[in-house]
Amino acid sequence: MRVLLSTYGTRGDVEPLVALAVRLRGLGADVRMCAPPDEEFAQRLAGIGVRLVPVGPPVRELMRGKALPSAADLARYRNELVEAQFDAFPSAFDGCDVVVAAGLGQVAARSVAEAAGIFYVYVSYAAVHLPSPHHAPPPRPGWPEPEVADNRTLWELDAQNVNAQFGEALNRHRAVLGLPPVDNVRDHILTDRPWLAADPVLGAWPETPGLDVVQTGAWTLPDERPLPADLTRFLDDGAPPVYVGFGSMSPAEGIGGMAVEAIRAQGYRVLASRGWAELDLVDGGDDCFAIGEVSHQSLFGKVAAVVHHGGAGTTLTAARAGAPQVVIPLQLSDNPYWASRVAALELGAALDASTTSLASLGVALKSALSPGTRARAQSVGSRLRTDGAEVAARRLVDGSR
Repeated sequence: MRVLLSTYGTRGDVEPLVALAVRLRGLGADVRMCAPPDEEFAQRLAGIGVRLVPVGPPVRELMRGKALPSAADLARYRNELVEAQFDAFPSAFDGCDVVVAAGLGQVAARSVAEAAGIFYVYVSYAAVHLPSPHHAPPPRPGWPEPEVADNRTLWELDAQNVNAQFGEALNRHRAVLGLPPVDNVRDHILTDRPWLAADPVLGAWPETPGLDVVQTGAWTLPDERPLPADLTRFLDDGAPPVYVGFGSMSPAEGIGGMAVEAIRAQGYRVLASRGWAELDLVDGGDDCFAIGEVSHQSLFGKVAAVVHHGGAGTTLTAARAGAPQVVIPLQLSDNPYWASRVAALELGAALDASTTSLASLGVALKSALSPGTRARAQSVGSRLRTDGAEVAARRLVDGSR
């Protein structure tokens, strides 16, 4: 069996497919992956024996700035990505039995699979990306944010925005492939039976007519890399510190420094992750230690709390470790959704990045660091599954899709 996996985005978009690829290979499947051409993704896939088919521009360059590109630039990036997909996918998909596409940006995947007679599966990593009256669409940078409150209306407007961005290009390419036009690009990409690779305790799908969602559990791998020696020494030299990091994202101006100050004000040491933004939050004090890329699975069980941006992977890893969380989400993708889930499950506190202050951070940290919050976090952590990628791989190999 040959499986093609495809996504475009940061590490949070690529790593779940890496987990699925490993499980598929363990079941005897041949796997290749379409992903951004960034060197770290090429090295990651080479390490598990999966061939990278590079599609689109490097993501790290896109995320390098302090702010997201303008709406005009984002529209141009999206259009160029669609063209790159239609150029690369036909040869990448050749000989494959199944295509698994992750993310709404995979505009070309279903059409190329359809033309080649290949089974297509769409996967989301968070329920908020799938239409439901139980929640609003996630923030989509560069597209207008409607000032209405009804979720059904918001999803209708969201579909109109997707059509406006991608409809002409998609249907032009479908015509070349001999396929009929589609009138709802978003729902065409999602299908009426999408998969949801999210933990059912942390991010359950609210039953919604019209969508037969297959929730497999989150797609992750064990990460048993030992922590660096200097980090281990810092951890051993005192009480557990509070971790602060924003992954592949750049936080709003001043948020990182404010978080360090608030953590110190609560009497805790600070563990500051540089992340893709290369944040410099260390001022020379021996109570603050900077780290690069380390295993969060090995680390988060050793910290007092985790302050982060609301990425799906960070939220899940902290929850599994039983670590209380303070989420300062960017108004981007699923970050606000995971912040809301942390608050709803009482695993910590969620803030609004646009109004976060030293005082509000202090209140949030005090709540997160309380014994009651830690007890709830540990209780929820013990109920989270770790077999999502295995479940998904077996469904693909067995044909129960």
